[in-house]
Amino acid sequence: MGKGAALSNGVVKKIILSYTYVAIWIFLSFTVIVYNKYILDRKLYGWPFPISLTMIHMTFCSSLAFLLVRVFKVVEPVSLSRNVYLTCILPIGALYSVSLWLSNSAYIYLSVSFIQMLKALMPVAVYTIGILFKKDTFNNSTMGNMMAISVGVAIAAYGEAKYDSWGVFLQLLAVLFEATRLVMIQILLTSKGISLNPITSLYYVAPSCLVFLSIPWIFVELPILRQSSSFQFDFAIFGTNSLCAFALNLAVFLLVGKTSALTMNVAGVVKDWLLIAFSWSVIKDTVTPVNLIGYGLAFLGVAYYNHKKLQALKAKEAQKKSQQADEEAGRLLTERDSNGSSDGKKGDTQA
Repeated sequence: MGKGAALSNGVVKKIILSYTYVAIWIFLSFTVIVYNKYILDRKLYGWPFPISLTMIHMTFCSSLAFLLVRVFKVVEPVSLSRNVYLTCILPIGALYSVSLWLSNSAYIYLSVSFIQMLKALMPVAVYTIGILFKKDTFNNSTMGNMMAISVGVAIAAYGEAKYDSWGVFLQLLAVLFEATRLVMIQILLTSKGISLNPITSLYYVAPSCLVFLSIPWIFVELPILRQSSSFQFDFAIFGTNSLCAFALNLAVFLLVGKTSALTMNVAGVVKDWLLIAFSWSVIKDTVTPVNLIGYGLAFLGVAYYNHKKLQALKAKEAQKKSQQADEEAGRLLTERDSNGSSDGKKGDTQA
């Protein structure tokens, strides 16, 4: 009875903690998206400089990541050679910088709700690029699922009240670059046994992002900022915005570390629906019935995709446990046989 109660309390505690991590991640992800929209939208705070905003985030995150890794030693740095940094980290940093630049730029032209609908194409992009780079294999069922997601997003786009072609182009490019980055992480890092958590990832990748972003910034935004003599850097706005962005990375670290990456994917679907509801009810973005029908179809496709991934993960885990059990049984049989043969030799000696 006591053991059962203790076990039950332990399970309940674990479930509560898992939901707490999910809630924190959803809240911070929600906050960063809405905050970025507020800053970049010309009708709200009115500072339409996505490269500058991303550079502020990268400077802040690089500094805090350095303190956590080198000064406070919260996490251990990963040992990387110069060759690995140049051939693996820098390409990922370049892709990440372009992805952030484009996705932040889209907030100037599109509503928060519509951007979340377009982001539903991420599994499609990751799967397609995975096939191109031979990290994934073509499967008719999976491709049918990807087509359903694509059709759903297309319907949502058709029903968008404030459709902007340039904004859609920027967001789709952002999805493409982000998907390529995720596949390249598998090719360049995971295949070499290199694992970076969100803190060490910021420690190594954020400085390179800052360097890459500075190139378009010099030509695109710096001349405009120089002409805008009225602008005063608002430490309260940009400081809290950067802090939220860094806290989001810490939340990812906690969520993936204490649950799984799949949990984050599922939580992301919940977050998207909450953002759509918030965008409609608070920001007063127009969400049409066609929008919802299209995104609903895409949502079902993404949910099915996550379900299949979970099933594959469980099957892989079961196979791994089965192999371990077989190896353990083989080892025990070998030990028994060797013990039996040594006992036989002892008996012959005594005779």
